[in-house]
Amino acid sequence: MDVDETGRALEQSILDLLAARAPTSTICPSEAARSVGSEDGWRNLMEPARRAARRLVAAGEVEVLQGGRVVDPATATGPIRIRRT
Repeated sequence: MDVDETGRALEQSILDLLAARAPTSTICPSEAARSVGSEDGWRNLMEPARRAARRLVAAGEVEVLQGGRVVDPATATGPIRIRRT
C-alpha cells in the first residue's frame, strides 16, 4: 500500500505522542491530526489519522480501543483511542 507524506507524518505523530506518555496511556486520533494539520485544516485529517492508526495496528505497533476494550479498527465506528501494544 502506498502511503503519502501526510500518512507517514500521521503515523509518526501517533508514535511520537504515545512515546511521550505512560506505556498504558491512550491518545485520540485528533491529537495526531492537530499536530500534522493546520489550525483550520486538522479536521480534514481525521479519517487519514484513523487510516494511519489502522496501518500501525497491522504492523503490531498499536491497538485501537473503544470503551476501554480493544476493537478491530476496520469495523470501529465512532470515537476511538490508540495505545501502544
